[in-house]
Amino acid sequence: MSEPFDLPLASWYRGEMPSKLAVREPRPRARAFPYTERHLQCVWYDPSLRPVALMTHEGEAVEVEFPGEWNLEAGPDFLGAALRVGPGRRRIVGDVEVHIHARDWVAHHHHDDPRYRSVVAHVTYFPGTLPASELPPGAIQVALRPALAARCDFSFEAIDLAAYPYASRSPEPPCRVELRSWNPDQKQLVLEAAGQERFRQKAHRLACRIEEAGLDQTLYEETLAAFGYKHNKAPFRALAARVPLAELRERCGGDPLAAQAILMGVAGLLPEKISGGWDDETRRYVRQLWDIWFRHRDRWANDTDVKLAWRTAGIRPANHPVRRIAAAASLFGSRNQSWIQSLAQSEKDPDHAAEAASRWLKSASDPYWDRRMGWGRPPLMRPCALVGPDRIKLFVANVWVPLLLARGSTDVAKALLEGLEPEQDHQIIRQTAHYLFGPNHPRSWYSTACRRQGLIQVFQDFCLNDRSRCEACAFPSLLRVWREQVQSAQSRDG
Repeated sequence: MSEPFDLPLASWYRGEMPSKLAVREPRPRARAFPYTERHLQCVWYDPSLRPVALMTHEGEAVEVEFPGEWNLEAGPDFLGAALRVGPGRRRIVGDVEVHIHARDWVAHHHHDDPRYRSVVAHVTYFPGTLPASELPPGAIQVALRPALAARCDFSFEAIDLAAYPYASRSPEPPCRVELRSWNPDQKQLVLEAAGQERFRQKAHRLACRIEEAGLDQTLYEETLAAFGYKHNKAPFRALAARVPLAELRERCGGDPLAAQAILMGVAGLLPEKISGGWDDETRRYVRQLWDIWFRHRDRWANDTDVKLAWRTAGIRPANHPVRRIAAAASLFGSRNQSWIQSLAQSEKDPDHAAEAASRWLKSASDPYWDRRMGWGRPPLMRPCALVGPDRIKLFVANVWVPLLLARGSTDVAKALLEGLEPEQDHQIIRQTAHYLFGPNHPRSWYSTACRRQGLIQVFQDFCLNDRSRCEACAFPSLLRVWREQVQSAQSRDG
């Protein structure tokens, strides 16, 4: 197998890389506590506010090496914290959840939510304890109020909630200190290099998978994973493994409805019962799917015993897994495998490569789901695409470009990268940009798709581990080496 494409900047980025690297909460009652949980989150996050003399409910001293990454999405308040506990200073690493009262853990149903299984510390304002059985094994319980009461200089009124989590980061990360003297072009060059390396790595993984499973199955797996985005990527990959594309084609016989029935049946997303509130069209549609699924379900009897962990809470109706499965069935279940023509056109016509991929995804259609956001929901006045423009952008960046590179279409991929639309901002992009450039930097520095991918790559290479290792992080020294190389090259060219 030939190595996928490589670019000088990608090589430069990884050239000196160490081998080891490669909810809103309800407002509490005013009489009990006149502030919000966000105030407590700020206290936990900011070392200038957080008390030093913290104790567990059992009287063990707690030292905070790193409070965790402030989680702006569903799940624990802080991710990947590092704490030292007790006289032996045992080190525990995991997530942290912050509440006003200890009982809020159960009131918010965290005890039966799998997203909270990695919580190692339950931090509350008021002292109080929960039975160990309600928390993840080994989780400690810490109350802030006793330690805050001992500080005469502390006031909740002084906390600027709008300054968190980014504007308050202190102390400055060493990488930001190093980059402060760099000019904007040099900073953008680092992101460009990291982005190219990220695309190269994806292409290499895809090339290996193509050699193992074939082009058709690889695209099928990657497309389903892209449809799941981050919350349902894993169950979609599992679904693609349970129902290989070759078997899906054989069983559905070119009928997208049959493909949909099989995929939804294996996914465990077919409704078990007909609801009395559904309209006639929905009733007929579900019965059709079940009639098909009954003929195939024995093949996957063992697989369906192990349920796929779909996440639907907080997912927009248009992005619900059932609509994504309908899209996949339309794209891969019909006899017309138009993705082959789209890929061939992309390789021949770099200027329209993104359009070819977009046309293929936009062709996903289903007479029921084109106008429905859920089982039995009222029909929409106008059709809603099964694959919207934002998901198409993600697909082109995360699947189409790496696929072209994996197949050796380097020139096409380069041309596509130059005009690639950037993905939407998300927490990792904003967080890493803040680490590197501080709170007041121009967003134009990472306005391209490649540079945003670069921020993600830097985060995964250097920031993904807990930030207590900042002092020993290799990134600042690598930046110094890279800057010398850039300046040397510029001197030769000049």
